[in-house]
Amino acid sequence: MKLQGKRAADIVGQVILWVILIVALLIFSVPFLFMITNSFEEFSYVLPYPPKLIPTRLNFDAYVHIIQMPIFPTAVFNSIVNTVLAVVCSVLISTLSAYGFAKIQFPGREMIFKIYLFTLMMPGFLNIIPQFIVLKGIQLPWMSGGSLVGTRAGLILVYVATNVCGHTFFLRSFFRGLPNSLSESVRLDGGGEGTIFFRVMLPLSAPAIGTMTIFAFQGFWEEYFTAKVLVGANESMLTLPLLLQRLNGQYATRWEWVFAASILALIPTVLLFIITQKKMVVGGLTQGSVKG
Repeated sequence: MKLQGKRAADIVGQVILWVILIVALLIFSVPFLFMITNSFEEFSYVLPYPPKLIPTRLNFDAYVHIIQMPIFPTAVFNSIVNTVLAVVCSVLISTLSAYGFAKIQFPGREMIFKIYLFTLMMPGFLNIIPQFIVLKGIQLPWMSGGSLVGTRAGLILVYVATNVCGHTFFLRSFFRGLPNSLSESVRLDGGGEGTIFFRVMLPLSAPAIGTMTIFAFQGFWEEYFTAKVLVGANESMLTLPLLLQRLNGQYATRWEWVFAASILALIPTVLLFIITQKKMVVGGLTQGSVKG
């Protein structure tokens, strides 16, 4: 009887959980469905009332208009290059940093990591002026203007510098969960820290690094504020979020253009998640890797 009662309680709990999840899915899906539906409409600078959630036609004029904009290829190219370079640099530095904080004993390790954590508590918009001043003070003779402001290198430098701490915090807990026996066995065979990191720890941490890479990609791809301040005045450095902002007129907005451009900007992130979601398996990777 007790077993049946426990099984019934588990079933009721699962039903309640699924109901909550389905309701939450419907609530959060409404704005996205509204955006997709109205990207096929044609507005006179006002949204329809009552709101439409089911498209009445498939008119791709808004998508054609966005794709045919002269600045659109430049925005796509800049977003891709900025995001890829920022993700590669950030993931590489963060992985090495997280491994060092998790597995290597050195003086001041905990204090430096606390400084890392402190930087995570600072709102990003408070740092933009110091970042601008620092980039303005870095003089590079071979660059136009002589400073990193308004350049791809300056934007990527800020992206990487402001995200290394958060990514390190994310990966450090994973590296700390890996058994020290793995490192000790490599050292007994004469291997150093480089061998331990690249031959053992890095392959085992691939799922965690992959998860962080997706989050980093999404964050860099959708970033607007820093790009607006640092490269917004440079037309050749325009990114997709900056292009979306330009579609909002001063007095009126063609919303179907905004919705179409937003959907086009979301496609890479959605595809990346669909392709990699089945590989995000973290638990059980180290089970059986070391003899008891």
